[in-house]
Amino acid sequence: MITIPGRAIQNCEGLTRREWLRIGGLTGIGGLGIGVADQLAARALGSHDDRKSSFGRAKSCIVLFMFGAPAHQDTWDMKPGAPSEVRSEFRPIATSVPGTQICEHLPRLAQLAKRYTLIRSVTHPDNTHTVAMHYMLTGMRHKRPTTNPQNASDDFPCFGAVMNYDRRNRNRNSGLPAAMTLNGPANQVSANDHIFPGFFAGFLGNRFNPMFVSQHANLPDFRPLPLLDSTQRLIQRKGLLDGLTNAADKLQRSVATSSFGDYHEQAFQLLTSPAARHALDIALEEPRLRERYGGTPFGQGCLLARRLVEAGVPLVTVNWERDDAYWDTHADNFRKHRDLLLPNLDRGFSALLEDLDDRDLLDETLVVCLSEFGRTPKINQNAGRDHWAGCNTVVLAGAGIEGGQVYGASDREAAWPTDNPVRPGDLAATIYYLLGIDPRLVLRTPEGQPMHLSDGEPIWGLLG
Repeated sequence: MITIPGRAIQNCEGLTRREWLRIGGLTGIGGLGIGVADQLAARALGSHDDRKSSFGRAKSCIVLFMFGAPAHQDTWDMKPGAPSEVRSEFRPIATSVPGTQICEHLPRLAQLAKRYTLIRSVTHPDNTHTVAMHYMLTGMRHKRPTTNPQNASDDFPCFGAVMNYDRRNRNRNSGLPAAMTLNGPANQVSANDHIFPGFFAGFLGNRFNPMFVSQHANLPDFRPLPLLDSTQRLIQRKGLLDGLTNAADKLQRSVATSSFGDYHEQAFQLLTSPAARHALDIALEEPRLRERYGGTPFGQGCLLARRLVEAGVPLVTVNWERDDAYWDTHADNFRKHRDLLLPNLDRGFSALLEDLDDRDLLDETLVVCLSEFGRTPKINQNAGRDHWAGCNTVVLAGAGIEGGQVYGASDREAAWPTDNPVRPGDLAATIYYLLGIDPRLVLRTPEGQPMHLSDGEPIWGLLG
């Protein structure tokens, strides 16, 4: 099922109600769309841009979000010489890049090291999942960093929301939105309806939320769009809706009513677009290729992401599925990584890189693999690793970034950066720059407060 976020009313205690427009019957609820005064300010590029050719190199971006946070010491930044209470149980293996090693349980990715870059010096101060997710998926630190907040209307917009906003006035004939999120909302703790921040549009307003595909693409009955018995009947219903809307224009329409119309329009475009239906029909892929990605929500999510960027969607986020095999390994870290997590990551991520390259899409598609933070250097008494924001590894590929590089470095225990520290704002600035969005653009909150899109600098050492 695809959902277009409709209404999310917040108060000082967080989210109190979550409602969605269900596309299936073109029925839904009124949306509380919050306008942005002045929108974006003038674009003025500085001296760095005069000597760089990579601005706007990426036509699209795929963000792979490792929900829960992998242990970087057991994946990308192993420290075989560290003390026993720190050192991974796994062996480092050579990659296709001389001198670069990664975990033995990532053999496919080891062979593809020439196609991606490791940033081993990502750092920030937030050790709580919620605020760390917000930081890494928006580039801006949460306003209440010492709390465990839910999604709120004053959050900073995520990458997908900014893309929706940036592309809002461009004609899109495909019926597909500018930003989609797969395996979502995988960021919900269903027991208490805790909707994490960092995945939504925040102060930009709900109409710029990414479109969520909550159904996992590996399911045999995966069908995010309902079957249409009669396109003509749907068009007639659209005509009736337009007539009601025109009549309502004679009255003073509320912001919520306007947003409601936007959601219906998006739903109608999706339902009636052959291109959208084709892009979302993962069953059209060859069985052998689907098997290559792996029969998991993450693997098939990566394949669906490739189909979506191929169809022209500029930004797709693939969430690691929220199940018993996610990355928050406070206990039994090594067994979970070895048996459940790393084989899935290795298969899906490597297939995505190879598939994009085979189709000549990698050079124009930025792939970003990240999580909310790293994990503690010291192994705890439960054979697990706890939250650690002091150091982490992010993987970048495509969009002209030269593969085979290792940018930055961590200390002997992978606890702190020792060279070229990278903050979430720098990572966000790099993503926006490659997508052709000036990271120094100014957004304005509903109250008129100016907010720079990023408080960091693009990682110039990676940009050609």
